[in-house]
Amino acid sequence: MSVALRHALGRALVLALFALELALLSTCSPPIPKLEQIQRLGVIKVATINSPTTYYKSGDGEVGFEYDLARRFARELGVRLDLRVVESAQAALEAVSAQRVHMAAANLSITDQRARNILFTPAIREVTPKLVYHMGSGKPRTLDGLDEPIRLPSSSAHLELLSQLRERHPSLRWEEIDDVSAEELLAAVGEGRYKFTVGDSDLIAMTARYHPKLLEVFDLGEPVRKSWAFRHHRDSSLYNAATRFITEMHADGSLAKLEDRYFGHVDRMDFVSSRTLSEHLEERLPKFRPLFEAAGRDTGIDWRLLAAISYQESHWDPNARSVTGVRGLMMLTRATARFVNVSRRTDPRQSIEGGARYFRYLLDRLPDEVPSPDRVWMALAAYNLGYGHLQDLRELTEKRGGNPNSWIDVRGNLRLLTQRKWYQQTRYGYARGNEAEVYVGNIRTYLDVLTWMTRQEGEEAGGDLASPRQAAPSPTPPIALEFELPVL
Repeated sequence: MSVALRHALGRALVLALFALELALLSTCSPPIPKLEQIQRLGVIKVATINSPTTYYKSGDGEVGFEYDLARRFARELGVRLDLRVVESAQAALEAVSAQRVHMAAANLSITDQRARNILFTPAIREVTPKLVYHMGSGKPRTLDGLDEPIRLPSSSAHLELLSQLRERHPSLRWEEIDDVSAEELLAAVGEGRYKFTVGDSDLIAMTARYHPKLLEVFDLGEPVRKSWAFRHHRDSSLYNAATRFITEMHADGSLAKLEDRYFGHVDRMDFVSSRTLSEHLEERLPKFRPLFEAAGRDTGIDWRLLAAISYQESHWDPNARSVTGVRGLMMLTRATARFVNVSRRTDPRQSIEGGARYFRYLLDRLPDEVPSPDRVWMALAAYNLGYGHLQDLRELTEKRGGNPNSWIDVRGNLRLLTQRKWYQQTRYGYARGNEAEVYVGNIRTYLDVLTWMTRQEGEEAGGDLASPRQAAPSPTPPIALEFELPVL
């Protein structure tokens, strides 16, 4: 055997022994717990879905009950939240099982079938499953009296409940529909396209604000627990941390406060209350009217439009605060406040001036070909949704053969931003278009009232809601309406 060959064999033997030593060491060393792995990595991957009860993007930024809670958990662990938006609750569970994420926070119902394969934390909150119908189609008295099948999304957690109910109601029928969310089906029933569906009490209440013909029939069972989902594994360190976190949130009342911020108001219809508005016109508006008038002169915007925006946002309460932390008479986010040079959002003068400047910015940012008053209504939608979502909506309107410069056409497509088929084609994704439709409609109603009120005072009407932007704002008289507002 040559010297070179002996050296080569010797090196190979040394490498083999080294590899064996490493294997033995790794076998003997205890594995790093999952929680420690995540903390070393500095990020936790969480699956969620787009839903008003879970997570979505709005003009206020990223919001949602599950998003807020998951963000707090990540902060508790000292890591960054990496949110992965998937198409459905079932997809979130599958992402957990396939270890593409560490957990799922997607408003998930705990069911017996799911619990066989998924590890659920203690309940975060509870909702009640309800049968709903379209007003005018005839309210059924029992499950045996349904003349159409109940429509549900494919893989819905409610399918397990209906299977149990059919043991007592053999005639009960249902139909699974692919590529549709529970929110979309509730809207479809509210619009009369289907007669029946099943939904959770919180989502039903939210959807009914925009679909008044969506009515409850009765409860279908006991309250259902909502929870976070983890993969079954012998290493339960991350699951245990989540369980402790939720238990502590329950114990100190933080979870109840968070739930109230997102869901405590959902059973109140977001329609105009004439009595409340009348009281606020007498008691609150006089204190702030000079500020609205001054901001209107400075920006070339009808002061009554600014006052109507403020009433929709805060009911003219300078200390108002939303679930996302926006504050003040014009409900400015921190980012928007910085953009318009507002240092104290609860200061009435700063808030009104800042809100007026921001609305002026949105008006001016719209393409020149958008006429008035359409550009005013679109700017209002952008104030609520965010300018990016409005641009997505205009592009969808054009794609569907509508006029992207016409508010009527754009308004007719607002709900597309809640439908997966459409928002997946956009740059900014899901948004609560239903909310923006009500938002703009309410402001136009408040504007009608304020216009009527000032005409009763003898104030002359003339000009536009918003005059062209001047290079240097001049103290011109308040600008009013030159047309009658169309019926919404």
